[in-house]
Amino acid sequence: MSSRIERPAPDAASLSGLNERAREIFRQIVDSYLATGEPTGSRQLSRHLPMTLSPASVRNVMQDLEELGLVYAPHTSAGRLPTELGLRFFVDAMMEVGDVSSEDRAKIEAEIKAAATGRTLENVLGEAGSLLSGLTRGAAVVLASKDNARLKQIEFVRLEAGRALAILVAENGAVENRILAIPPDLPASALAEAANYLNARIRGRTLADLRADVENSRATAARELDELTAKLIDAGLASWAGPEGSDRQLIVRGQANLLEDLRATDDLERIRKLFSDLETKTEVADLLHRAESGDGVRIFIGSENKLFSMSGSSTIVAPFRDGNQKIIGALGVIGPTRLNYARIVPLVDYTARVVSRLMERG
Repeated sequence: MSSRIERPAPDAASLSGLNERAREIFRQIVDSYLATGEPTGSRQLSRHLPMTLSPASVRNVMQDLEELGLVYAPHTSAGRLPTELGLRFFVDAMMEVGDVSSEDRAKIEAEIKAAATGRTLENVLGEAGSLLSGLTRGAAVVLASKDNARLKQIEFVRLEAGRALAILVAENGAVENRILAIPPDLPASALAEAANYLNARIRGRTLADLRADVENSRATAARELDELTAKLIDAGLASWAGPEGSDRQLIVRGQANLLEDLRATDDLERIRKLFSDLETKTEVADLLHRAESGDGVRIFIGSENKLFSMSGSSTIVAPFRDGNQKIIGALGVIGPTRLNYARIVPLVDYTARVVSRLMERG
């Protein structure tokens, strides 16, 4: 089963016109970088190429690749590393994506299924993130919407004059508590009436469905409820959604994996910046939201997304769906630009499919 990768058009027509010798040298430079993070020199390349070329001939080809913007020399007289454009060209035009091993498939299936038994959706998504971080040795991120939880019950509890607690319980076990501001003289009967009105309409529906229903039947509600009770219902639904953007939950797992295999001080500084980026949860959520607009795996390399432009990191993400085939979230892996793309792409894709199948079964 091949992974679905959304591939943009090549950056320049000249890139696809590389001859076999140039493509092989470029491939060797990228493969070495992904394996070691180190630049590759002409002498080293000449010993490993399938064709016979002198170091001088290899240097000439490397110079051509550099002029195309595919590679660069980090230091004078050093070997070459791929640029972000080079990595993008490699991923889009040259990378051969593998398949998920039977062992990894079984592990993903079993652990996500076990997490789904008697546990909340957040637990399931957290387990999916932990699995991905463990299998890829990167940091895993999962984005999902609270609006997708199917609701079971809502209650309003007076705390003191002017404040009440809204309690919403989802069918998956998730419980959300929010403090509401209410009129000091609001009678207890209004709290009970508001809860009864919503509970008669709430079971098995998502919050988005319920909000739409209440909005569409506002005229009817105005006849059935007094003004204070109607306002309480509006406030309760708004409290569940929270401030703008907070209806999306972001789960991050495995940041410590990014501290492994550091080779230089600049690597440590890059990871420090990435940790800072991951703390900016709103922007991470915005990045994953971009992945929700497509059908397959999305790969963002370095400065292709402004969030990770300073830390030089890559993100591989895929959307997952509910039983109506509606995209309800995205999951993926964040790490250095020398991620093992060929291995991680199918792992992210397969994990997203397993989560989608779980969502389809409810």
